[in-house]
Amino acid sequence: MNQNEIKLMHHFDVARVKGLLFDVDGTLSDTDDRMVHRLEKMIKPLIGSHKDKDIEHLARAIVMAMETPANFFYHLADRLHLDGILSRVYDRFTRSRNEEIAANERFWIIPEVIPMLDYFHGRLPMAVVSARDERSTRHFLEHFDLLKYFDVVVTSQTCTHTKPFPDPVIFAARQIGLEPAACVMIGDTIVDMRAGKSAGAQTIGVLCGFGSQKELERTGANFIVESTADIQNIILF
Repeated sequence: MNQNEIKLMHHFDVARVKGLLFDVDGTLSDTDDRMVHRLEKMIKPLIGSHKDKDIEHLARAIVMAMETPANFFYHLADRLHLDGILSRVYDRFTRSRNEEIAANERFWIIPEVIPMLDYFHGRLPMAVVSARDERSTRHFLEHFDLLKYFDVVVTSQTCTHTKPFPDPVIFAARQIGLEPAACVMIGDTIVDMRAGKSAGAQTIGVLCGFGSQKELERTGANFIVESTADIQNIILF
């Protein structure tokens, strides 16, 4: 185990792990860096005299600052039963935006995710538990030929309530023939950690997405790693 990759371990029981549940944005999909890249291109004409590294730091700070309010808004919409409307608005927005983006820029993937999924494939059942809508979730998975790795794909439209409620985690676990306690919810935000913990699953937080180490620690993540691919160094066969 590379100690540089591991940020925190808090009562993580490897022996309990019988199934893996993955978030998409910031966990499988490199949404964070894609958003930063797009924001950099918007900012640069406004402050073009600054170094590219300074512009990148500013763009990343803006993206990270937006994440917590965005999670709160989605959670509130879910509580008010408006998440269906929110998903349709998001779907319409991303559809129009994607028409403007070249195919090779539309989807980014977290480095080394595919070898990691290859490693676990056939050894542990795996599921996707995403707060994205069905259409965009499957488009990402199909783009990188990832559907073959997952026994079930759970999205914001699968259950009555989405993350941070436990419903999608419980549903995904039972679809792969397990109780949540035998699963690990892997994600990059407090929403993922809360959903996993409230369902009774163990949780692994990843720092390659939107959430910060401090936020993940505060929500009691059982393990925190630099990148999603690093879980291969924790759960060994």
